[in-house]
Amino acid sequence: MTDMTRRGLLTAAGGIAVAGGLAACAGTGSSTSTNSGSGGGGGSSNQIEFWSNHPAMSKPTEQKLIAQFEKKYPSLKVKLVDAGKNYEEVGQKFNAALGGGNQPDVVVVSDVTWFNFALNKRLADIAALLSANGLSSSDYVDSLYADYNFQGSEHYALPYARSTPLFYYNKDVWKKAGLPDRGPKDWDEFTSWCPALQTALGSGKSPIILDDGSDYLDWTFQCIAWSYGGGYSDKWTPTFSEAGTVKAGQVLQGWAKKKYLKTSADSQSDFSAGLGAVLLESTGDISGIQKDGKFELGVAFVPAPNGIKTCPTGGAGLAIPQGISDARKKNAIKFIEFMTNAQSTITFSQATGYMPVRKSALNDSAEKAYLAKNPEYALAVTQLPKTRPQAYARVFVPGGGARIGQALDKIVAGADVTSTFKALDASTTAAYNTQVKPLLKA
Repeated sequence: MTDMTRRGLLTAAGGIAVAGGLAACAGTGSSTSTNSGSGGGGGSSNQIEFWSNHPAMSKPTEQKLIAQFEKKYPSLKVKLVDAGKNYEEVGQKFNAALGGGNQPDVVVVSDVTWFNFALNKRLADIAALLSANGLSSSDYVDSLYADYNFQGSEHYALPYARSTPLFYYNKDVWKKAGLPDRGPKDWDEFTSWCPALQTALGSGKSPIILDDGSDYLDWTFQCIAWSYGGGYSDKWTPTFSEAGTVKAGQVLQGWAKKKYLKTSADSQSDFSAGLGAVLLESTGDISGIQKDGKFELGVAFVPAPNGIKTCPTGGAGLAIPQGISDARKKNAIKFIEFMTNAQSTITFSQATGYMPVRKSALNDSAEKAYLAKNPEYALAVTQLPKTRPQAYARVFVPGGGARIGQALDKIVAGADVTSTFKALDASTTAAYNTQVKPLLKA
């Protein structure tokens, strides 16, 4: 299993509980140095402590980049800390450190964990640190940099291990089913292909495998909801019970009822083992599937009927705690800038499948040559302009991902779609009113 970046290693019940707990308490540590920036938080002025979950088994690559950084800046040393098996565990560890004073200099934050820390003033403003240290954000891919913008010009992370979902398919099964060598135009067309795929697969296997609700079904299901004109929210207003989202939920439930769908806490391994014909999953899984799968792999854009943008971004960025000293922040921003510069992001993306986060990296001649030889990676990059920002209900409202995942699990199990999504509207609104609204600037 290469997907060590996500909730997949937690048990179904435990995963929801941990994720929900993090969201409920994120950034509520009791450190007294939260906003001063003048000291505290433990640490050393010549050692940078980097907390990572090593997305997509990237520890050797991170160690390689760290060695290059230390060679360039010999007065600085980097301590790479195994901070968790996935983003949520890193968030839990960081949240605990906020109350204990031993904070890292740099921490991996995911698309669903950074906002709560920023909202509670536990992360430093990256934009201000870049400016103060003569560094620029202009070379970062605009949409990826913008994902960490909050209230005016403030940014709370720089893009690092960034991804989108991809439509993976087993070409051997595709050929046996007599299907054209491409992804479907929309999810209705895919549904029409399911009987042939099922026949080609045989019993005990499924035309499509998706993450379950304890993993990242709440992320990938956005693609399906958007394709039917639905979605999770319009900014802070939840839209689960609107017609398009309900339609998408009914399609999901229809696949489950006909046994076309398998949900899994380890979907990548199940797909690689040949238990399904299709997987909707992160670009960060490309290398793992290519390594483990014993079939010809096809990749395609996420179905986007009529040109609708149906693909979210995802993954993680690198952030700096607000509660550490100014000297440590200066070292930390230098380190993050190095880890995400053009050459570093090329190295990282080629090792993992995550997307290059710098514009100049995409124009690098060696990178262009690499993408030409590896069309699966190139497709992930070319899908980036077709992405859209994620719904506030998932990434900004505390506990959003876990709450949506639980609801989708119920729908897959047969619960009424309309009433389940109506309840989700209500619980999302309650979480926003109590945990977000009071902290927003007027």
